[in-house]
Order: sequence, then C-alpha cells, then structure tokens
Amino acid sequence: LRKPLNKMPGKKAVAGKAKTAAKAVRKGNVQKESAKIHTKVHFYKPKTLKLARTPKYSRKSAPSLNKFDKFAIVKNPLTTESAMKKIEDNNTLTFIVDTRANKRQIRQAIKSMYDIDVARVNTLIRPDGKKKAYVRLTQDHEALDVANRIGII
Repeated sequence: LRKPLNKMPGKKAVAGKAKTAAKAVRKGNVQKESAKIHTKVHFYKPKTLKLARTPKYSRKSAPSLNKFDKFAIVKNPLTTESAMKKIEDNNTLTFIVDTRANKRQIRQAIKSMYDIDVARVNTLIRPDGKKKAYVRLTQDHEALDVANRIGII
C-alpha cells in the first residue's frame, strides 16, 4: 500500500498554465532581458558584500605585552679601556643594545632606566654582530657619576 512519492500535474493544469503564459506574451508585459554589453576582453568576478567579522568571543584571553621594553633594548654597559676613556673625556657611556633598536628607542630606554638626559646617541654594529651604542650625556649630568651609580666603575 505505497503512495507515489511525486505526482505529476494533470494535463489540464499544464495546458491552463501554457494558455495564461501565451496570453501574457500577446498582451506584451513579458519582456526579454537584453544581454549585458561587455566592454572588456577579460571577465572579472563581481565584487560582493564583505561583512566585518563579529566574533562571539575574543580569541586571546588578554592582550599581549610589549616584549621589546627598555630591559630588552639595553643589554649591558661596556667596561673596556676605550669605553672608560670615553666616560672620562667625552662624557659618554657605552652600551651593548639589541640590534633591532633604533636611536630613539635607545635614548628613551637609557633615560627611563638611569634617569639621565641624553644629548646624542651614536650606534654601530660590531663584527661579532652585536650593536654598540655611544650615549653622550648632557652637560648637567656627569658620565663618571652615572657610571659609579650603575656599577661600571
């Protein structure tokens, strides 16, 4: 006792539909769509709506900390003879710094770590690949005093 799954519509129903369609065509309210005129040789996929993501929850539990802080920038002071001579003669401290740090970052790190004003910063990359920074202090700060406070001398 099975029922047929899909019943075909009767012939009368189909004929009725065809007649109404023919009548509409004769009346003139059915228009054929004109083909789009392509002006370019290549076909580009049309741009569709791109919605901004609205996540249900954040994928990070907490915002990541800046790992490149003042302690990562300034690695250690140099205590070589030439560095000591610079301290005495030129009011300049010498540091080994991170190779990715620029002069502005070095100046900021030295200022915040040792509470001193920096006049200028000169840098160079040593043959062993480390970056050396010559930090010249302003006239109101004595490099010898700062070196004693840091523990270089």
